[in-house]
Amino acid sequence: MTTSRPAHADQPEHVLATRAFYDAIAEDYAAMFRDLPAATPLDRSLLTGFAELVGPGAPVADVGCGPGRVTGCLASLGLDVHGVDLSASMLAIARRENPELRFEQGSMLALDHADGSLAGLVSWYSTIHMPPQDLPAVYAEFRRVLAPGGLLLLAFQMGDEPRRHVHPWGHPVTLDFRRMRPERVTELLEAAGFALVQRTVREPDAGRGEPTPQAFLIARAPGGPDSA
Repeated sequence: MTTSRPAHADQPEHVLATRAFYDAIAEDYAAMFRDLPAATPLDRSLLTGFAELVGPGAPVADVGCGPGRVTGCLASLGLDVHGVDLSASMLAIARRENPELRFEQGSMLALDHADGSLAGLVSWYSTIHMPPQDLPAVYAEFRRVLAPGGLLLLAFQMGDEPRRHVHPWGHPVTLDFRRMRPERVTELLEAAGFALVQRTVREPDAGRGEPTPQAFLIARAPGGPDSA
C-alpha cells in the first residue's frame, strides 16, 4: 500500500505562479477577507453541514487553506482539521491567527498524506488555479487520501471564462482565476470514482463583489457503507 507521496522536485509553472502570487498578496488578501466565513451565513451553513456529515473529531484537510479562516471555522465545528497551502506567506498568517492548529506547505497535486488517511477534504476556492487538464489528477489525489466513504467539499465560481487579476494591491504579480461549470466538475469527480451527494448554487451577490454564481459540491469517495 502506497503511503505519502514526496513533493515533486520540479513544480509545474502554474504551481510556481500561484505560490508567487499568494506570497506577494498574503497580508492584503487576509485583511480583505478577515471576516470570512463568519460574515457569510450561507457558506457557514455548508461548512456546518459538511462537518456534521463527516462527524466530530474526524481527520480533515483544508487544502489550499490560505490564511486559515475556513480551517479555523472547521475546527470550531469539532473537526480534527489541519491546513495545507502552497504559499509560505499565507501559512505564516494562518499559524499566527490559529496557533493551536497545524498548517503545512504542500501541493494538491502531491499531498503528503497516507492513502485513505482522511475522513474529509475541503477545497474552498483552491482548485480554481489549476489548468483544466490537471483537474483529473487533482481529483484522483483527493480520492487517494480519503478513506472509503470519505467526503470532499469543493467551492468554486461558476462560469466558462477565467478572470485575470493583474497587479492586485499594486503587487507585480498576475494570476488567472478559473471559473467552472458544476456539471463538468461532477463528470470529472465521477470519473475519479466519487459519487455526488449535494450540489448547491448561490446566486451572484453584488454587495459582496460576486458577479458570478458560486458553486458548492459535496461528493463521497467510493467504498463506504453507502456505496452500492
